[in-house]
Amino acid sequence: MKETKKCAISNVDLPINQLILGSSIVQPIKEIIKKRYPVFTNESWIDLKIVHKLRKEYLENLVRNELGEIHTLEQEVVDAIQANEIITEKLNLEIEKNYTFGEKLSDKIAEFGGSWRFIISFLFFMFVWIVSNILFLTNKGFDPYPFILLNLILSCLAALQAPIIMMSQNRQEIKDRKRAENDYKTNLKAELEIRQLHDKIDHLISHQNKKIMEIQELQTDYLNELVNIHRSNKK
Repeated sequence: MKETKKCAISNVDLPINQLILGSSIVQPIKEIIKKRYPVFTNESWIDLKIVHKLRKEYLENLVRNELGEIHTLEQEVVDAIQANEIITEKLNLEIEKNYTFGEKLSDKIAEFGGSWRFIISFLFFMFVWIVSNILFLTNKGFDPYPFILLNLILSCLAALQAPIIMMSQNRQEIKDRKRAENDYKTNLKAELEIRQLHDKIDHLISHQNKKIMEIQELQTDYLNELVNIHRSNKK
């Protein structure tokens, strides 16, 4: 049968693995508990769910005091800490999985249009076009000099290429914004967790110093007893 204890807040008997002793709770959370529940002491047992809820409230107050208010990004960070989740996301996969066929095609076209392959290929195409009409077709072919059809193709290509590149740039801006948001959330999460770590270390040091003092008092009492025994034996 599992050992049970009564939660000092809810007055419900719970298994010992679902409770935590008051002396084991870090000071900032303990102060919140004592303000709301004056009956709570270091020897009291409390439900872990209540402690997690109050810890989330403590983190929200911490962010609110630093930033003035909590936005969606800050709330996501607090929720991630509460759920013990990794906040870093695979941003490219997350964004690109929602792309339509046209958006993916525009990215490929923009990628090809801004490469040396496109420049060399198009220069080769223009060279073949001009040479074919002037030399092989003696300037009587499908597009004689001054190459009006070629100029029309170049104008259409430029008119289509510009908006395609702009669409791709807009999606790149969305990616950059998502990355910036992700970096901000990661940094905020690290800062809050470091703050919690400092609280835990301070709590452990304080608890350890208290234990050391108790041990020293016991040792002093023991030495005094030995001295008294030694003196009585001499008499």
